[in-house]
Amino acid sequence: MSARRRIAVAGAGLIGRRHAELIATSADCVLAGIADPSPAAKEFAQARNAPWHADHRALLEQEKPDGLIIASPNALHLQMALDCAEAGVPALIEKPVTDSVAAARRLCEAVKRSGVPMLVGHHRRHNPIIKAAREAIAAGKLGQLTAVAGLWLLKKPDDYFEIAWRREHGGGPLLINLIHDIDNLRFICGEIAEVQALTSNMVRGFAVEDTAGLLLRFANGALGTMTVSDATPAPWSWELTSGENAAYPKQDQPCYVFAGTRGSLSVPNMELWSYPQDPGWHVPLVREHVALSTCDPLVEQLRHFLAAIAGRERPLISVEDATATLAVVEAVSEAARTGRKVSPGRIMEQAT
Repeated sequence: MSARRRIAVAGAGLIGRRHAELIATSADCVLAGIADPSPAAKEFAQARNAPWHADHRALLEQEKPDGLIIASPNALHLQMALDCAEAGVPALIEKPVTDSVAAARRLCEAVKRSGVPMLVGHHRRHNPIIKAAREAIAAGKLGQLTAVAGLWLLKKPDDYFEIAWRREHGGGPLLINLIHDIDNLRFICGEIAEVQALTSNMVRGFAVEDTAGLLLRFANGALGTMTVSDATPAPWSWELTSGENAAYPKQDQPCYVFAGTRGSLSVPNMELWSYPQDPGWHVPLVREHVALSTCDPLVEQLRHFLAAIAGRERPLISVEDATATLAVVEAVSEAARTGRKVSPGRIMEQAT
């Protein structure tokens, strides 16, 4: 039997602690250490008999882990990942890959030079729901994709905003939450070629948006809309409909609809609608349920990370792929600011 991989975590916030718990319960790896300067992180590490370091560089040098999960604040992702590349340590970087496309492009070049495996934590790509939706469209079950409608509507509690950065630019639902949905749509439908957007901070008056409306044009010609607000009681969001995270009460509602010339699919309840024979609005629609397997996406992501470290699998979400998702989010912000159509491809080119 091969030795268990030694995986460390940089950043002991909510998601960092979740990663540490998954490592501790895995049969294939052990927790090699925690890097986070906070006293709470030190206590967290000591409670698990794991080495603690205030700085990730000290962790890399002294613990020499087989891999590092970067779950630090967004602004720290780039330097931590660059240090991993230099040290030859594979990394799993929480989303967003960095805090800007320009920074992500720098990391792309470093990864190419080093050859060190790095992947990004858009973990929903490991969810059987997202995989099944992608496969249904790729297999032609919907015919030619024509339209996509997405909703991300929920209410964050008031105490969520007691943390100052959540009230400032970059701390709102576009970069923190919508980036997951954008990545889902890219993975399922293909590249997004053009965006238009409006944002509002009317409800709270913070510097950051609380509501946004997006219009998307996909490279395959399909059009999409995405409506976003973290200021309304509503059941229509991935968090509340997918059942992926037990912290959110599951609702029996969809948050995405994919429409094509042969049928339509609602997700995550996976209802496929089509006509039995000749199509037409006077003919009763047939409703089918797409069968799904089950797994915890974060558990599957950890397994995939270990396989990437061993060279058995290529990263499902590479740094370059995640940069393209980040470029869409930056394009949305620019479109809302300028009132113009914006190409994510141009955002990428300008950052080169």
